[in-house]
Amino acid sequence: MAKVTIKNLTKRFGKVVAVDHLNLDVREGEFIVLLGPSGCGKTTTLRCIAGLETPDEGEIYIDDRLVNDLPPKDRDVAMVFQSYALYPHMTVYENLAFPLRMRKYPKEKIRERVLEVAKLLKIENLLERKPKQLSGGEQQRVALGRAIVRQPKVFLMDEPLSNLDAKLRVYMRAELKKLQKDLGVTTIYVTHDQVEAMTMADRIAVMNAGVLQQYAYPDEIYDRPANVFVAGFVGSPPMNFINCSLMERDGEAYLDAGTFRLKLTNDLADLIKKKATSSELILGIRPEDCELCMEPMGDSIPGELYVIEPLGSELVLDIKIGSLLFKVRTFGVKAVPKVGEKIWIRINRNKMHIFDKKTEKAIL
Repeated sequence: MAKVTIKNLTKRFGKVVAVDHLNLDVREGEFIVLLGPSGCGKTTTLRCIAGLETPDEGEIYIDDRLVNDLPPKDRDVAMVFQSYALYPHMTVYENLAFPLRMRKYPKEKIRERVLEVAKLLKIENLLERKPKQLSGGEQQRVALGRAIVRQPKVFLMDEPLSNLDAKLRVYMRAELKKLQKDLGVTTIYVTHDQVEAMTMADRIAVMNAGVLQQYAYPDEIYDRPANVFVAGFVGSPPMNFINCSLMERDGEAYLDAGTFRLKLTNDLADLIKKKATSSELILGIRPEDCELCMEPMGDSIPGELYVIEPLGSELVLDIKIGSLLFKVRTFGVKAVPKVGEKIWIRINRNKMHIFDKKTEKAIL
């Protein structure tokens, strides 16, 4: 096991800044996920750690050892690629043995280690096959085995599940997480899939345009997003965002969204005024933090049912509120109005998020 520390890592490709002054600490045995859209810098970060790219600025430490100038073979890391990168002319056994042969391990030690890893990954019956004779899931296990076999200090994984079908991907998520915990090897995992990140990670580093947006535990990323980008990227369906203004009249404060108003406590209004750069704000509501009403109730907001998205155990309703399209996630609803009919929603005040419109940073 090893800890990994990244200090002010910057990598440019011409005028494009792929990674912009990234700081990250990974504890021993931790499973860290780099999450973000395509082009956000997550794979470039992984390649810099592996030694496949040279940083323009910053330092990378593995177990307090500066590795910037070390070649990949001397960093004691193993990388699993999206394409698996198995040698097609070799059997599974030969693919697993290859990293050990390159390090001049004795034959008996190689055999012992390969059989041990094959048993761990339940691929003992595949050892004499070639990669083309394997399914996607089997190839993925062999690629993992090749990384595990030499017992590196750090695993680096670049979207290793993306080529699998949906059912197998769900199964392999659980298998991979259990395997990592059993082995206790520090792991840095790259994905654009928020479900993979939320279900597998000890901590998640959300990146966008080369910049780290938030680095926290999965529940914190979901419940307390640092800014509008994180709030919108994590969550399915995504968070609803509504432009609004903080207004005060006759000693009362409220959020004015044009088509509706939400009354605020004086304490909350004071907090917003203290943190916000202006009265212009963004209200964020997750689809599951709304209550569906068939008639007006208290401070419910009227709308029109626009689209129904059935998802088996739940429904996602698209509700038109003025010019806004608002998503509401519901469970076990027996009576749903028809498309085009009037409907009301109530927002859970304890779960709403408020962002500064200018900086897009979270206030609440």
